[in-house]
Amino acid sequence: MENLPLPEKLRPKTLSQFVGQKRLVGKDGVIRKLLTNVKNTKFFPSIIFWGPPGSGKTTLARIIANTLNRDFFEFSAVNTSINDVEAVIKRVDQESPGQLQLVKKEAKITKKVKGAPIVFIDEIHRFNKAQQDKLLPYVERGNIVLIGATTENPSFAVIGPLMSRCRVLVLEQLTDKELAIIIKRGEKHLKVNLSKDTRNFLVESSNGDARVALIVLEIAKNLSSEGEIKLQSIEQALQRRQLEFDKKGEEYYNVISAYIKSMRASNVDAALYYLARMVVAGQDALYIARRMVIFASEDIGMAQPTALVVANEVFRACETIGYPECAINLAHGTVYLAKAKKDRASYEAYFRAVGDVKKHGNLPVPLKIRNPVTKLMEDLDYGEGYEKYTKESLLPDKLKGKKYYKN
Repeated sequence: MENLPLPEKLRPKTLSQFVGQKRLVGKDGVIRKLLTNVKNTKFFPSIIFWGPPGSGKTTLARIIANTLNRDFFEFSAVNTSINDVEAVIKRVDQESPGQLQLVKKEAKITKKVKGAPIVFIDEIHRFNKAQQDKLLPYVERGNIVLIGATTENPSFAVIGPLMSRCRVLVLEQLTDKELAIIIKRGEKHLKVNLSKDTRNFLVESSNGDARVALIVLEIAKNLSSEGEIKLQSIEQALQRRQLEFDKKGEEYYNVISAYIKSMRASNVDAALYYLARMVVAGQDALYIARRMVIFASEDIGMAQPTALVVANEVFRACETIGYPECAINLAHGTVYLAKAKKDRASYEAYFRAVGDVKKHGNLPVPLKIRNPVTKLMEDLDYGEGYEKYTKESLLPDKLKGKKYYKN
């Protein structure tokens, strides 16, 4: 179809064409193993894909249905009622395999052969509890294989009974390398070229979302009169001036470095400024939150132990809420961490210990603190003389009296 968007034109049909999610579809990935074993067992579980936009949830659902050669019903909870879904499912029992009819126009049905049909519901978290409840009997009896997709944490967005009947599979944001591969496929299909710098800019601006990258590429192609798409066309297609990262990625790291160093110096205003730079540039909220969690232990540590609790809660908020609202949580956490007292003693102590581990290898653990789990171990004096609250050094003999933690 001429008007079919580029992401649809390039959507992979098989696992071999799929880019990313190696943990799920790689050689030892759970999806690949399930699809291999189903030839013998005929079993495929109901699953829920949880991952960011453009990470491949819909594509994987279609690949699974295609590989299993099953009837495939695709819905979006955004514009479909649960009654529409139920109507299609009930028709399965009344129609012979391969003769299924389109009950509601919102459902996309691919006619396949006999077997439990696959019902794919995108944005399943948008169905309320009562609507999700209606899916339970069909999933429990095995009338359907349900594949749900959500960008929200299913622990909060999907009811417990449905969660217990489905396997939750987590999709990760596409890496820059994976996104570049997808963009190059788009270039080949559109018969255009991007310079390395322009491609890197598109990768960074797409924030791990393959759909965004391909849509922007297609728009930029139509804004360009030449075979090579310029950076300006990508910026126009994005419809906002991106905060430019250095062509070799230096500015990308400069900003996060400035953010961390500003918090370390307890400079709240500078930390908020660099946070805003990253948020406006489209930096992944979880990336920022992860750095906050690290900072809480590395730079604040025992001076204010609650910093780690706050940082973890900010990470969880970003996970469950997402942009744009979670920017407020990031700002809250940034101010807290910047204002907190600083103490790197535990961080530095750990790396002193690491230094000795690398230098001395696996030194024997003193007998008195070994665990005597067998009679032989007891006979060898494992645990002999152990005192719970001893002041004695419990380090290996070669390191007796060594002090790592200096407060």
